Amino acid sequence: MANYQLLNNVEHKDLKIIIDRSAALGDNVWYAVTFPTEFRALQRHYPVFFIKNPDTGEFQAVAMFGVEDGENLFLDETGWNTTYIPLNIMRQPFLIGYQEQETGGGVTREPVVTIDMDSPRVNTEAGEPVFLEHGGNSEYLEQVNSILQMLLGGMKSCKGFFNTLEEFDLLESFVLDAQLYDGSEHRLAGFYTINEEALAKLDGAELELLHKKGYLEPIYMAIASMTNLPLMLEKKNQMRRAEAEHAEH
Repeated sequence: MANYQLLNNVEHKDLKIIIDRSAALGDNVWYAVTFPTEFRALQRHYPVFFIKNPDTGEFQAVAMFGVEDGENLFLDETGWNTTYIPLNIMRQPFLIGYQEQETGGGVTREPVVTIDMDSPRVNTEAGEPVFLEHGGNSEYLEQVNSILQMLLGGMKSCKGFFNTLEEFDLLESFVLDAQLYDGSEHRLAGFYTINEEALAKLDGAELELLHKKGYLEPIYMAIASMTNLPLMLEKKNQMRRAEAEHAEH
């Protein structure tokens, strides 16, 4: 269980954050939640799928790193082996929380920075300092703040994006049955992709509406990202081969 605390430069003045990438530090995850304006950067490396949040039933976008829980095919002994790491990974162990504040017009929920004190990245010995010696924000924390702001803005755009996709019937269920080189079969289910057939049937006015809302580009970026799926499966095959060869020796 995570242990999030409101970040402050008194209690947390000596904290350091290990920024290396490894399974031991919590990077062995098979997807991370993302948002439409990040799709362009993601589609160079990762398939972008859509899932339904089990708690709310609402759609959310995810960048996929593996084909089963706990698998990240982009991790190796040197770290995370792509040039772009999703923002929802980069922000860790920090997270945006909300604090109620009284104003003249009532009570508002204001975003605040919290930190997971139980994260293996958090310590006082090694890594990037969170605060400067005299209490100011470190350069690292300023970078984290920028990431959190991008995430906050990006996530706010999701509701309108998915409402529009559903309105135009642009989401369809996706199931992948893959056979790996050793003969084992793997099924990827419970995900959604862009319904390209429905997209092709939209008229000019509907496409113009998607464009004006800023949704057309991320739709095409999500479609383009699907070319990474066979590459990811090949990574899994390579991993299986390496494991088999290691076992033989």
